[in-house]
Amino acid sequence: MSKFAKAACLASVLGLFSHMALADSAAGVWKTIDDETKQAKALVQISENASGELSGKIIKLFANPEAVCDKCEGDKKGKPVNGMQILWGLKKDGAEWGNGKILDPKSGKIYTSGAKLMEDGKKLRVRGYIGPFFRSQVWERQ
Repeated sequence: MSKFAKAACLASVLGLFSHMALADSAAGVWKTIDDETKQAKALVQISENASGELSGKIIKLFANPEAVCDKCEGDKKGKPVNGMQILWGLKKDGAEWGNGKILDPKSGKIYTSGAKLMEDGKKLRVRGYIGPFFRSQVWERQ
């Protein structure tokens, strides 16, 4: 087998492992899509810590990059939304993450949250819950 063929084979195997890892991990950059307007709102960087908990912060706002969280409470009140942590504490439970929190910077409200990878890790369904009611968004991996 030539060096070129070996390199191509290795690249294919590494690409397969990379694809498999994406299908199992929500870590990465996600474009948020508003569930009502269907417009892109922001890019969120999701990280997974050593114990498997997810957290996420906004790294880019599309419509209003200078927005501040006027309706937030506590240490987030009046702070820039760009760079703000909006997702935290999601714990892996089978094929999903749950029992976390998500902040809606527009309303300042914090919801119980869950997430699930879809379409081989290309999309992430994110839900915010209040009691039996929920609102979902589908984010796209970047």
